[in-house]
Amino acid sequence: MENLNLIDTFSEFKEIKNIDRPTMMVVLEDVFRGMLIKMYGTDENFDIIVNIDKGDLEIWRNRIIVPDDQVKDKNREIGITDANLIDTDYELGEEVTDEVKFSDFGRRAILAIRQNLTSRILELSKEQTYNYYKDKVGDLITCEVYQVRKKEAYVLDDNQNELVLPYEQQIPGDILRKGEPVLTVVQSVELKNNQVIVMLSRTSNTFLEKLFEREIPEVFDGLITIKRIARIPGERAKVAVESYDERVDPVGACVGQKGSRIHGIVRELRNENIDVINYSNNLQLFIARSLSPAQISEMKINETTKKVQVFLRPEEVSRAIGKGGSNIKLAGQLTGYEIDVYRNILEEDEDVDLEEFSDEIEDWVIDALKAVGCDTAKSVLRLTVSELEKRTDLEVETIEDVLRTLQTEFE
Repeated sequence: MENLNLIDTFSEFKEIKNIDRPTMMVVLEDVFRGMLIKMYGTDENFDIIVNIDKGDLEIWRNRIIVPDDQVKDKNREIGITDANLIDTDYELGEEVTDEVKFSDFGRRAILAIRQNLTSRILELSKEQTYNYYKDKVGDLITCEVYQVRKKEAYVLDDNQNELVLPYEQQIPGDILRKGEPVLTVVQSVELKNNQVIVMLSRTSNTFLEKLFEREIPEVFDGLITIKRIARIPGERAKVAVESYDERVDPVGACVGQKGSRIHGIVRELRNENIDVINYSNNLQLFIARSLSPAQISEMKINETTKKVQVFLRPEEVSRAIGKGGSNIKLAGQLTGYEIDVYRNILEEDEDVDLEEFSDEIEDWVIDALKAVGCDTAKSVLRLTVSELEKRTDLEVETIEDVLRTLQTEFE
């Protein structure tokens, strides 16, 4: 047979991925045997030899030599005269093995083989890609950025599979460039419209947890357990850790000397600020730790409504709330409780600087009050609405809102 060069004839197979050699050989043989059954009614007396390295495929047919006038099945039997044309030493009853020429199949058969092979290979490739990534959900992988679009980025893995990193799963500040590597976690995998869709993430809590496992040996080995994670990607995160070995300081081990261990994680997360705290089954202690760096004076917990009232000294309130409310938001996510913060006035005559109300009163209003000498809450409360209106040019409605806010502080 004129050897079938699979590399040239089936050039579209360059897209084959994740298919090992034995599987490829089985598919090729299966497709050609299907063709033989269609053409000859059986494939039992055919031998198919596949050479993946050379791209060759050979088909050999085995027939029994019978007298010329007794040939009933030309596919299984061959007359002695025709057998001697192959080799003059053949005798009756012997088996003749001759090569089936690929050109004998005809153009339509060749096209059918090509289409069948392409369909089978692509289907098998999708199945193996799906099974591969189904077992890798939650694992870190490094891919190469292939294409960046408005709503998503497409990346390629080591097997040239195209994976998806949606824009909302990218860390604010991520700058993805074609050809550059990007570290992600496998978020999900699904078969949709006969396509394998692998979704990646850099904003999930799992991504942060896997970074801890990669950078901190004690976490990888299980000496330190990550109990809970709360995160605002690219901005701030809180990670509660616990060690069952009293000799291991979980926070110290995670942070490292002078932050050496946590630094690699922070850098990968585009300088996301990470607070590592000790987990505790003592709810009050855990809530207090979650609001770090603020120091809590008093706490009232309602386990039924999952709400907690936290009282702090005035100078600690802004620390508890954090920039843009990030600290109290993450503390709530970490503990599972809705946290309300209150200023705790320890002495009756104690006053509060207006700056401590910046989370409730807009900055431009505070600036207007300070411009007329009202630097503290009580200095504002000593004045009437009409006096404040004349001195500050603020609207009456705004002044009344400010007075109500300040008065609540001392009630």
